[in-house]
Amino acid sequence: MEVVGRLLALLVLLLVGTGLRVAGVLDDARTERLNDLAYFVALPALVFVSTYDRAIDELVSPALFGGLLFVLFVTAATAWIVHRNQSERHRRSVAVTQSYHSNLGYLGLPLVAATFSDDVTAIASVVLGIVSLAQVPLTVLVLTTINDADASVREELRKLATNPVLVALVAGLIVGSVALTVPGPATAGLDLLGTLALPIALLCVGASLDVDLPNVDVGATGSVVALKIVLMPAIAWATFSLLGVDTATFTAAVVMLGTPTAVSTYVFANELGGDEAFASLNVFLTTLVSVGTLFVLIRAVS
Repeated sequence: MEVVGRLLALLVLLLVGTGLRVAGVLDDARTERLNDLAYFVALPALVFVSTYDRAIDELVSPALFGGLLFVLFVTAATAWIVHRNQSERHRRSVAVTQSYHSNLGYLGLPLVAATFSDDVTAIASVVLGIVSLAQVPLTVLVLTTINDADASVREELRKLATNPVLVALVAGLIVGSVALTVPGPATAGLDLLGTLALPIALLCVGASLDVDLPNVDVGATGSVVALKIVLMPAIAWATFSLLGVDTATFTAAVVMLGTPTAVSTYVFANELGGDEAFASLNVFLTTLVSVGTLFVLIRAVS
């Protein structure tokens, strides 16, 4: 019942964010400020307090690194095959990228932190870092290739290098690996900020969701939903079972890769010639349906 309550609260916050946008309370400017609070403060705080007291070799293993990349690229390749017959390039590019690009920061890590132990949360922070460093350049590459758009993968990598969440991850791993002492009041304050990550992020996601029902492509959208929140976690489950990883690693990897399509894919679609309305709809539906699939995943790994 506790898991059900958390996921229902997740859904309520999403809908509240959407309602506040529709009512005009969360306009673009306010949503951007709320997003900045999550992106620059709450999420980095959560990542740092999850990793600062653990050495890097306790969290990162060849099995975790290789398994994450395997799941990502197998899902991406499957998406390419499934959507290859989509005649409209701007829609095909979005369908492919949204079938593997996970919402790890705004939904995955905060949800793991609210649901599982500190050990699982620490590994989930590493999952966020490894997968983000792979999925963002891959998404830019797919969109630019299919749409003949002009974009620089190098520029996206530069942005990743200065991403505050990833910077906090590196800082936490360094502090943990050299066994530096962090003052208690500082960690308590960061821990408090970290607890705000999930509600703030969910309001931001909800305020970013938009649905254009007349333009629903049932086949394409259904395929994106099935690939992202059913097939991808299933591949992750099989992969990490075969790799024989420990329970905390298995739980973090499967739940994180079972998250819905990232809201950032809408931004990428907008910038790189993708179908914006289609992208927005897919983010909304994968997020909505994932409330049920994440419940199943969390119960299965608990």
